[in-house]
Amino acid sequence: MQIQLSKTQTKYLPYVMAIALFMQILDATILNTALPKMATALGESPLNMQWAVISYALTLAIFIPISGFLADKYGSRNVFLIAVSIFCVGSLLCALSGSLPALIASRIIQGIGGAMMTPVARLILVKSFPRNQLLSVMNFAVIPALIAPLLGPLLGGYLVEYASWHWIFLINIPMGLIGLILGRSLIPDLREQINRLDWLGFFLFATAVSGLTLALEFGSHVGQLNLAIVLAITAIVLLVGYFWHAKRHASPLFSLSLFKVDTFRIGIAGNLFTRLGISAVPFLLPLLLQVVFDFSPSQAGWFLAPIAIGAMGVKPLVTPAIRRFSFRVVLIVNTILLGLLIMALSLFKDGSQWVIFSPLMVVLGACNSIQFSAMNTITISDLQGQQISSGNSLMAVNQQLAIGFGIAFGATVLNMLRGRWQVETLVAFHDTFLLLGVVTILSGLYFLRLPPKAGDSLY
Repeated sequence: MQIQLSKTQTKYLPYVMAIALFMQILDATILNTALPKMATALGESPLNMQWAVISYALTLAIFIPISGFLADKYGSRNVFLIAVSIFCVGSLLCALSGSLPALIASRIIQGIGGAMMTPVARLILVKSFPRNQLLSVMNFAVIPALIAPLLGPLLGGYLVEYASWHWIFLINIPMGLIGLILGRSLIPDLREQINRLDWLGFFLFATAVSGLTLALEFGSHVGQLNLAIVLAITAIVLLVGYFWHAKRHASPLFSLSLFKVDTFRIGIAGNLFTRLGISAVPFLLPLLLQVVFDFSPSQAGWFLAPIAIGAMGVKPLVTPAIRRFSFRVVLIVNTILLGLLIMALSLFKDGSQWVIFSPLMVVLGACNSIQFSAMNTITISDLQGQQISSGNSLMAVNQQLAIGFGIAFGATVLNMLRGRWQVETLVAFHDTFLLLGVVTILSGLYFLRLPPKAGDSLY
């Protein structure tokens, strides 16, 4: 049943999600250009800072599945306000961290807040506005998702260069306070009658994905390969245990019926494999620019800015391209092109070449935008009824896992090349980009499994 919003709520409620989304995406993108300076301040190697990013993405992936349950049971307003508060506390703790372990622990706290903040804000809008207004409301609310990736690397670069790295976290606090004030006065207290949460399924799933991520990390360190293998085997056993459990549970965390839908099954797998290469690039490029080419943080931020410009500029062309060529063709061709662009980064051998590579960054951003729009749309295109909510949640989890896995995979390859095989740093970066490009191209072939007319009903 549709709730009645006041005129003030109707006008300003979308700002709540806009602020939440901006905070989360800015936090995810502002860190990349700041990592080398942070590493120096914390007494760490810049090439060992990946867990500052992975811990946040992994925490999002683990806790997103229960955000809707908590909002339905305890009230959307209460959960959103608590989520923003936790995110702000985590941000403050990040700024106060004096070591990498303390920073990672603080990022986990941040991630717990972030996992509830944006999904609950989106759920509030879906439940509060009529279907005929939802598209325009969502389009307004996601504008920060286009601005934050452009602003993040630049702001992160300038803050660590002219202030200190602590400010990349402290900047979240005033935005969070605005979110709390707006949320308290605007968000309706929405609740639902729900089943009990599948806590066993949640435990099996969360432990499995954590084990896989840790296995990737430990696999890159000399003398810890056996531990990595044990963690990987344990994670696989837990995943098998989840599937066994889900078949017998009346309301599992994620219904296995989702995987009977061809487009969802192919979209989820393609999303995961494709993002291995795509997710590693924003982490590796700032390191290459600052550690090897001696770029300042702000210069690295400007070098990455064309990626966001390309992503924004191509948005109006995505739908016409898919209508003209189909989801299947666009995904196959675009994924192969992405792989070639990532491989082309291996030709970047001197900082003075930035003029040549800036147009490549624009094209890379455009291809990223096409890829994410097409993959996300086709993944949920054929879901029906209750599958939509569960499938959308699993897709969001999958995206965060892919980011974590991608960064861990890229860092693992780079560290193994440098540590185990003593490859010179610049060459190690080049070889890593080549391997990531090949993996991306091969992942594109998976979209051959899509039926030629998949998604035709969407346009």
